[in-house]
Amino acid sequence: MGRTYTPQEMLTKLIGFNTVSDRSNLDLIAFVEDYLQGWGVRTQRVPDPTGEKASLYALIGPVTDGGTVLSAHTDVVPVEGQAWSRDPFQAWEDNGRLYGRGAADMKGFAATVLAKVPDFLKAELRAPIHIALSYDEETGCDGARRLIPDMLDNGPRPARVIVGEPTSMKVVTGHKGITVLQTRITGHPVHSSQLHRGLSAISVAARLIGWLDGKTAENRAKADPDCPFEPPYTTLHCGTISGGQAHNITAPSCEFVTDIRMLPGETPEQWIAAYRSFVETEILPDMKAVSALCDVEITELANVPGLGEEDDGLAEVTARRLTGDNARNVVVYATEGGLFQSHGLSTVICGPGSIDQAHQPDEFIELAQLDRCASFLGELTDRMSQFDS
Repeated sequence: MGRTYTPQEMLTKLIGFNTVSDRSNLDLIAFVEDYLQGWGVRTQRVPDPTGEKASLYALIGPVTDGGTVLSAHTDVVPVEGQAWSRDPFQAWEDNGRLYGRGAADMKGFAATVLAKVPDFLKAELRAPIHIALSYDEETGCDGARRLIPDMLDNGPRPARVIVGEPTSMKVVTGHKGITVLQTRITGHPVHSSQLHRGLSAISVAARLIGWLDGKTAENRAKADPDCPFEPPYTTLHCGTISGGQAHNITAPSCEFVTDIRMLPGETPEQWIAAYRSFVETEILPDMKAVSALCDVEITELANVPGLGEEDDGLAEVTARRLTGDNARNVVVYATEGGLFQSHGLSTVICGPGSIDQAHQPDEFIELAQLDRCASFLGELTDRMSQFDS
């Protein structure tokens, strides 16, 4: 028999692993493996190409199609430059809250799921419970991209997925997608007194960013007032930019990074195609007239699909029954939920803690939220013991 933990004890343990996305998460994965295997639960790693990170999944109950995936990511965002009052990787409790990096986003859900493993094992489950822990959600969902196909290729097909991002245990049925693009511009440097002979990469960047801002304005103007998202339209935003050498040299290079936050149903391909078309028809001809070496290179850095609202989706029906939440809830941040749904799996987002605390200094989760999540998982266990899907 393995060791038992309360959700708070397990969360304290998980916070103690520094799993910022630019670091390895293998120590945390090894701990979870040992914990699950101590209870006789078989686990499967899905490593990244470097071998420095891994996702993990496990199944409890009958090895049959149906059941529920409980999904969480193990990585957290950086703490540098934030005013933490204590060590962010040493959890502390104060006034009904547990503090530490990842407490809300989203080790709280992972901890509660893991703490409930003994209860899952005691129950006479008629449908399986799948545990799925990924890496690099915060930087583009690369872990889930490898995890999901591996799960589906090597195990039974689940009926529903609950991604435990912090929603204060509300049932979220939709979120926007995100595509991140890097644009690199090669100009033609000359002395600025001879501006007519050169081409400033920064000036080209300004035109491109203006196009992106203009598309956001167009989307705003034609937004559907009944759209539940806030804002109710797709946004195109330049977040970082760098370039140039000196005030008196036309910039030889410039690069900027854009994120596109798309409404469900829109595809990154359509936006990228429109962007490339503008570059090829309106930008490149003038650039090439100055020098054949001038160019614009567009690279896709990340692409996370949105989560579309389902008509009576099994995951939604189950989560609403267990929580009593019948409101229409959508969010504008992206999650791994869209990836699960893109594989044909009914998916909702529902987990403990508030997104308002995510990525913040002195991040915390209300202990009452852990209790609510534990109750939710207890009721889910009862359901999985009564129904075979």
